Amino acid sequence: MDPLIRLKNARTEGQIPNTIYDSIVRRFPIAVAGINRIEKASGIRYPVAYVEPSLVVSAPDPNSYEYGILFARTIPVVFEERFQVVIQVSAPLVAYGLRGTIHAILAHEFLHYLELMSRISRMDLLSDEVSGSIFENVYSDETRLFEPRVVFRDRTLLEHITKKFPSGFRDHKLEDKAIRLWSEKNLPKTNISLDSNTIKLSAESLSKIKLAPEFVSKLDELEKKSAKIKRKKIY
Repeated sequence: MDPLIRLKNARTEGQIPNTIYDSIVRRFPIAVAGINRIEKASGIRYPVAYVEPSLVVSAPDPNSYEYGILFARTIPVVFEERFQVVIQVSAPLVAYGLRGTIHAILAHEFLHYLELMSRISRMDLLSDEVSGSIFENVYSDETRLFEPRVVFRDRTLLEHITKKFPSGFRDHKLEDKAIRLWSEKNLPKTNISLDSNTIKLSAESLSKIKLAPEFVSKLDELEKKSAKIKRKKIY
């Protein structure tokens, strides 16, 4: 899959100006370097990733003024009875994000991916709770992920993650650029609900998903190490 195919189509259809397109293409190697870095630091292959040519905005309630910008998402999909996880990277992140920010967000989504695959290996994806607000979603997010220091053997990458995700991602400069240079320029925007990432699979569907034994073993090892660290934090 060409990770820039949707971006190329958006330019062809006149949705993205050539200047913005050229900037994203020029800076895309930063994201590629981040993926390579994450694979090296974790020893695990990164899932399929692509650039979404829009600003993705999430609101818990259509009548609410509260919203959050989602610079990347981990999306579970079922296509032709095949289950796959893809990482959606928003074009504004590639266009305006600093190198450390891009790598931190890609690493954060990778942790989501690992948790999702871990739940699949345990046949634990029949249902999921949906948080009622952006804040609650961030809190749930932070309490459920694998511990970054267990997964990544890269001190600088860990520092980026810790700095950008102390209690949910916030980068005011990046958000300001995304609003001023993208949203207010009437470039493509996608509004989603907080539960749009929720996927429910039957036990039969789950049983058809085949994961490599060595991958499952690695997930189990990381989960146990993460649990030990979290217990130490509590006590």
